Amino acid sequence: MDSRASTVAELIAARWGDHRPGLWCEDRALTHHEVAAGAAARAALLADVLPPDAEPHIGVLLDNTPEFPLWLGAAALARAAVAGVNPTRRGAELARDILHTECRLLVTERAHLSLLKDLELPGLRLLVTDETGYADALAPYADAQPDASSATPHDRFLLYFTSGSTGAPKAALCSQGRLAAAGRSLAGQFSLGTEDVHYLCMPMFHGNAVIAGWAPALVTGAGVALRRRFSASRFLPDVRRHGATYFTYVGRAVQYVLATEPRPDDRDNPLRLGFGTEAGAVDAAAFERRFGVRLVEGYGSSEGGAAVQWSPGTPPGAVGRAAPGLVVLDPESRAQCPPARFDATGRLLNGDEAIGELVNQGPSPFEGYWRNTAAERERRRDGWYWTGDLFYRDADGYLYFAGRTDDRLRVDGENLAAAMIENILARYEGADAVAVYAVPDPVTGDQVMATIAGTFDPEAFARFLLAQPDLGTKMAPRFVRVAGRMPVTATNKIHRAALRKEGLRCADPVWWRPPGERAYRLLTREDLEHAEGPPAPTRGPSPVRRQGLEPRTR
Repeated sequence: MDSRASTVAELIAARWGDHRPGLWCEDRALTHHEVAAGAAARAALLADVLPPDAEPHIGVLLDNTPEFPLWLGAAALARAAVAGVNPTRRGAELARDILHTECRLLVTERAHLSLLKDLELPGLRLLVTDETGYADALAPYADAQPDASSATPHDRFLLYFTSGSTGAPKAALCSQGRLAAAGRSLAGQFSLGTEDVHYLCMPMFHGNAVIAGWAPALVTGAGVALRRRFSASRFLPDVRRHGATYFTYVGRAVQYVLATEPRPDDRDNPLRLGFGTEAGAVDAAAFERRFGVRLVEGYGSSEGGAAVQWSPGTPPGAVGRAAPGLVVLDPESRAQCPPARFDATGRLLNGDEAIGELVNQGPSPFEGYWRNTAAERERRRDGWYWTGDLFYRDADGYLYFAGRTDDRLRVDGENLAAAMIENILARYEGADAVAVYAVPDPVTGDQVMATIAGTFDPEAFARFLLAQPDLGTKMAPRFVRVAGRMPVTATNKIHRAALRKEGLRCADPVWWRPPGERAYRLLTREDLEHAEGPPAPTRGPSPVRRQGLEPRTR
C-alpha cells in the first residue's frame, strides 16, 4: 500500500514503469504503465484546451470504459476537476448539470451524443472518445510523462451530484487529498492489496465506484476490471474472467444477481468480499450462501461528512456502531433521541421517539457544494454536519438506517428529487395537482408513486410519459393514485406525510405499472401482495421506511 501519497496525482504517477496488467474492459487490457501514460497524455491535452480564464472543470459523460479512469487520472495530473454526468438525466436537467458545474470540456462517446441534441450548451467543447479525430487529438502528447509535483491535497478533484429536495442536484466537492485518504482507509479496513482485482460494475459517475472501488485500487496498485454497464447475467463470468476478488454495489444490484439461474458451480469464483449499500440483510445472507462471498454494508454520506463502518458483531439490519461524534438528534429540539426498543421478533417499538437525524458533532471532512452556499449552511447548522438521513440507535450504540428527511427517492441506486418529477407530471392534461413521493421497494430503496388530482386515462398517461424528453429512465411512476381532491394541510400545502403513510393501501383507486411493462392497470388485492413483497427482515430499517414511524409488515 502507498501510505505516503497525499494526492491522486501521486498515486497515478507511481504506476509509471509498472508493467503488470492493471485495467481490463471487455477485450481490452492495459498495464499500469499504460494507464499512467494515457492519463499523462490526456493531462497534457487538457493543459492546451482548457481556457486559462475558466474553472478547470471537465464533464465526463461515459459508460464504464477505460476512458473514464484515464480521464480521472488526467484531471488529477492537470489539477482539474471531473464532473461525472449522469446519462439517465434528460433535456434541460442534463444541460443544467453541465452548465452548473461550469464544464468547458465534455468527454463523451457516440452512444450518448443523442442526449445532447438540441441542448443549449454555450462555450462547451466536445471530445468524442470513439471518433476518428480523437486519436489524432491525443497523438501530439503521446510522449508525455506523469508529473505530480504541482498537485496538492487541497486541489478540487470531483464534483459529483447528489439530489436535493428542490429538484436541482447539488455538486458535492471532493479534493485529491480526501479521495486518496478514502482509498487508504478502505484498503486498510478490508486488507486489500496489490494482488487484488477490483470489479467495477457500478457506474463511475457515482461516488460508489470511484471512492469505494477505484481509489483503494490506486492506493494498493491493484488491478481494475470494468463492466461497461451492470449486467446480472455477466456478473459471475466477468468475475471469473478477470480474477476479481473485490467488488462494490449499490441498490438492487445484489438482488438482480441473485435472480439469475443458480448453478452448481456458483461458489467456484475468486471473490472474497463485496462492499456497498442497500443490499439488505436477507439478500446479503443469500449471496454468501450461494456464492461464498461476504457482503459488507456501509454508510457514508455522499458529501463525506459522516460515515458508519461495519465491524464484526454488528447485528443484522444495523449499519455499524456509531463512531465518536455521531449522534441521532431530534431536528426540532436538538436533543439526542432515546435508544430504540425492540419486541421479541426484533420489530422497532418506539419509532416515534427513537428515529432522528444522524448528525456528526465531531470533525467532518465535508468540503462543501459547488456554488451552493445555502445548501452548505443547511448541512453545517450549529457547527455540526447534518446528514439529512434518518437513523435510530440501539442500546449498544449500533445504528440503523430509517430513510431520508426530505422529499428524495432512491430508485435502483439513483437519488431522485420528487419536485423534479412533479414538474414533469404537471404537464399531463388531466392533472389539476400532482404529488410525488416514495413507497418502499420490496427489496431495497424506493419506488416512485404519484397522486394525481383530476382525471386519469392510463393509456394516455403512458403515452404522455414516453413523450417527455426530460423524464429520466428511473422517474416514471410505478404507482399512480387518482384522487378527486389533493389532501392539504391547514396551511394549504399538499399533505405529503398523509400520502406517504397511506401508501398503496388508500381509499382511492391506484393504477400500477408492473416491472418490465409500460401499460398501467388497476392495482388489485393480488397485485398489492406482489408490489409490497414478502415480510421484511427483523431488526432492519425496512419496517419504518416511508410509512411514517410506525412498524409495518411488507
